[in-house]
Amino acid sequence: MQYTVDEYGYYGRFGGAFVPEILQANIAALKAAFRRYKDDPAFCAEFEQLLKDYVGRPSPLYRAQRLSDFYKTNIYLKREDLNHTGAHKINNTIGQILLAKRMGKTHVIAETGAGQHGVATATVCALMDIRCTVFMGATDIERQRPNVERMQLLGAAVEAVHSGSKTLKDAANEAIRYWIAHPADTHYIIGSVIGPDPYPEMVTHFQQVISREMRAQLKEKTGSELPAAVIACVGGGSNAAGAFYHFLDDADVALIAVEAAGRGISSGETAATIATGTEGIIHGSRTLLMQTADGQIVEPYSISAGLDYPGIGPLHAHLHISGRARFLAATDGQALDAAFRLMQLEGIIPALESAHALAALDQLSFGSQDHIVLCLSGRGDKDLAAYHTAAAERSAAAAFAYQHFSL
Repeated sequence: MQYTVDEYGYYGRFGGAFVPEILQANIAALKAAFRRYKDDPAFCAEFEQLLKDYVGRPSPLYRAQRLSDFYKTNIYLKREDLNHTGAHKINNTIGQILLAKRMGKTHVIAETGAGQHGVATATVCALMDIRCTVFMGATDIERQRPNVERMQLLGAAVEAVHSGSKTLKDAANEAIRYWIAHPADTHYIIGSVIGPDPYPEMVTHFQQVISREMRAQLKEKTGSELPAAVIACVGGGSNAAGAFYHFLDDADVALIAVEAAGRGISSGETAATIATGTEGIIHGSRTLLMQTADGQIVEPYSISAGLDYPGIGPLHAHLHISGRARFLAATDGQALDAAFRLMQLEGIIPALESAHALAALDQLSFGSQDHIVLCLSGRGDKDLAAYHTAAAERSAAAAFAYQHFSL
């Protein structure tokens, strides 16, 4: 089975580049630059040096002892939350900013939901002295306020988007509109494995460092490069693409992707694309997406801003259809349960996105000798308000139950 992209930008039947004519020259130029530089020794050396000295890679592979004891298996956390800026997003933005510089672009734009990609983009733009504009849904601006403030401190202009559900999909829509109006000087740093070719391949390429390190680190710790399973959350799917990449051809390694079920897959308030989506085109790519019978986008919902997206990257659509990866879904409540468990057992506050991956551990069964690697894609600083609210609600509910139902 072919899991890599073909010359036309397709993973199986998913992918391609469905863009307006005014952007076709930009897409062609970006694809040519990516092809030229991705294996160029000087480009690769600069990229690797920044990953090491600026991002702090390799990120640790940590055996979570108490979590392992709880689930009676061996759980290793790939600590992308310890990267500079607090998530995996910086891997991709460094690669793309180096391309933008070589292409002579003077303005960089980005979309963001949880804000981690926006922070990572603002960070590399400050580093390279390039003007930065980040589009962010008004809803996400309110629920991810700390990251908005970080972007502004780094010199980025944060543009609030008030259309649609005012979340990630709408931010991407607005970024594309801006790019159409300013194609000559602007590079659009897409943060996930979505969008027109070459973005899904390019973002995967810059994120594959995650699984490259996983293999080496796991061999050092266990004597084998191959775990029983790799688990990652998936919205568009960049951390999952990076975590899965170097295991795609190892059939004995289970690849587990976890979507956001929101308030339940059948509730009408969900972001579980694989569970509810059908084939169509979104943001320049043929993939699976949540849509009505006549092709109108269904508004997604998740407590997690980074997973609140109505589509999925074409690589992941292909992995699902081909059966190579297994897709699960976790509700808001399940993700919160998993997050609080990690806090209590390991002293780590995960991003709400990563909490969905952790929630898969309650849906799976592993042996005592198995080695499970879970990509902890980001840290939870940005989600403290949501966690405090959930903790307060749970305390109030427990107090009410004790007062009214205890004997």
